[in-house]
Amino acid sequence: MPHLHMEYTANLPELNADVALIRLNNALVASGQFAAESDIKSRALKVETFKVGTALSERAFVHVKLALLSGRSPQIKQQLSESLLTVVQDLCEWPAEVEVQLCVEILDIDRESYTKTAISG
Repeated sequence: MPHLHMEYTANLPELNADVALIRLNNALVASGQFAAESDIKSRALKVETFKVGTALSERAFVHVKLALLSGRSPQIKQQLSESLLTVVQDLCEWPAEVEVQLCVEILDIDRESYTKTAISG
């Protein structure tokens, strides 16, 4: 825990997903909200087929979803959201000819039903 999902549109060629994930993970570690850095699981998905609105102009997005065990205060969630958005804003040089929307969403995972185990080799 937590689980971080980053979706980004294929028309952002300067966005390096590997670099993005390590920077986002580092921001989560720096927050002090998580017991161990190895608890953070992140993944990126490049979206090839997408639409943003109805205009014909070129648009793009990066959407980060952070799923956390329930119980954190709204203030902590807001701090996490803002710190992740700051990281996303600085990930790359955004194309001038494309309107890019950046957003972060914090989701609660029901603490009572979440289960996890680790298998070491």
